[in-house]
Amino acid sequence: MKSKRLIGAFALIVAGIVFGALLVSGFGLVRPGVADIRLGSSTPPVSLDADATSFSKAFIEVAQKVTPEIVRIDVVSETKENPHQNFFFFFKDFPQSPQEEQGSGSGIIISPDGYIVTNNHVVDNATKVTVTLNDKRTFDAKVIGTDPLTDLAVIKINANNLPAAYLGDSDALKVGQWVMAIGNPLALTSTVTAGIVSAKGRGQLGLIHNRYGVEDYIQTDAAINPGNSGGALVDLSGAVIGVNSAIATGGTGTYIGYGFAIPINLVKSVVKDLIAHGKVTRGYIGIEISNVNDALAKSLGMDKPEGVMVQKLVDGGSAASAGIKEGDVILKVDGHEVNQPNELQSYIAGKTAGTKVDLTIFRNGNIIDKTVTLKAREEGTTTQPVSLKDNSNNNNNNAETSASFDTIGLSVRNLTSSEKSSYNVDNGVMITDVKPFSAAADQLLAKGMVIVDANRKKVDDVKDMQKAIKEKEGSAVLLKVQDSQGNTRFVGLEIPKNK
Repeated sequence: MKSKRLIGAFALIVAGIVFGALLVSGFGLVRPGVADIRLGSSTPPVSLDADATSFSKAFIEVAQKVTPEIVRIDVVSETKENPHQNFFFFFKDFPQSPQEEQGSGSGIIISPDGYIVTNNHVVDNATKVTVTLNDKRTFDAKVIGTDPLTDLAVIKINANNLPAAYLGDSDALKVGQWVMAIGNPLALTSTVTAGIVSAKGRGQLGLIHNRYGVEDYIQTDAAINPGNSGGALVDLSGAVIGVNSAIATGGTGTYIGYGFAIPINLVKSVVKDLIAHGKVTRGYIGIEISNVNDALAKSLGMDKPEGVMVQKLVDGGSAASAGIKEGDVILKVDGHEVNQPNELQSYIAGKTAGTKVDLTIFRNGNIIDKTVTLKAREEGTTTQPVSLKDNSNNNNNNAETSASFDTIGLSVRNLTSSEKSSYNVDNGVMITDVKPFSAAADQLLAKGMVIVDANRKKVDDVKDMQKAIKEKEGSAVLLKVQDSQGNTRFVGLEIPKNK
């Protein structure tokens, strides 16, 4: 009997131990108190050094200081079609009538008394503009002036003691430099994103549909979305170095990798004119220009591709008056090198009519200097080819004569009298075929174009063309071509050596 009691007592002790273990181990039967809960590791995996902490702090301080300088802009505008489709920035609210649309963008406070810079496409055709500050105060705004050629605008609100942004120096910006984009994307107030400067001087994006439009953008991979239009691109000192204007979307309408901002140095010159005059009294050189590629440089006798080529002159324009000629290559303006058309455009866009600029030019193997006094552009002025005549009575007895240049993929024939009249030329040969992937195709030559000059000499017929090509074997030939609309341009074609 006594042994049974001992066994029973032992069994109770074991059961108690097991039950206690169950309570301690959990199994969800007993919940621990909040004070007893310990989550995660007790130390971070990496201890930030002073440099890393300082780097992070720079972003934090810029966001805190600059965000109050950025405003939200709500607009009601009249439109027949979407005027902002090329910029992918205007955030639309639905529903809307066919006569009006409502949207929002961003702006940067540039003076304590209420001047704000934004994009032209944000306030274009606006019937009502409302500005909301970072502190949630709302004001009606007046459009002071717009400049469609740079996609900039200035608006004004009746307010004082506003936090004005510091406008930096975009010329000092370096590719690879950290930047932050601050604005109101997708109707979300005060959004900050970060990235680097991916490239400078981006042009020929087709965002501004005007031959005088200035496209000289800062490219960044800081996330920019619809509604960021007119917001700030800033460096880590908090200086505004660009006004966000456009994004590459791949058809999605939202950010997929990089966006574009207008350099602040261009913004400053445009904004001053808009505030003072309500419009930009911009000066113009009066030329159409293009890149100088390797083949064109060789055809001109240049050591390397540099500068921009004068393709056409405005009749009576500043350049023509100063003795600039078609085929000249502009190497510098006021001592600044220019190697892309938009670099020259952007520089001149910051100058007013009456300003003098000094051009360094390559012409026929020589370096010459020309001083050009910028003129205001007269509406309706167009560039014109030089020395075009109508010789419709000049018969060509060898109209069927033709030639093919297989090494460059080009075929030509003599012009007929009627074609000379139609193209308004007194000489030239007609391009009849361009082989795909050939040297001629690479230079965008096409069937139906007329070659009027070769190596700065008139081409009267196929024989002249054959002679010009033969003279440049192993080098490059300079051609002046014209399309059926009267547009002319210079083209360089490398001619392989005949084996």
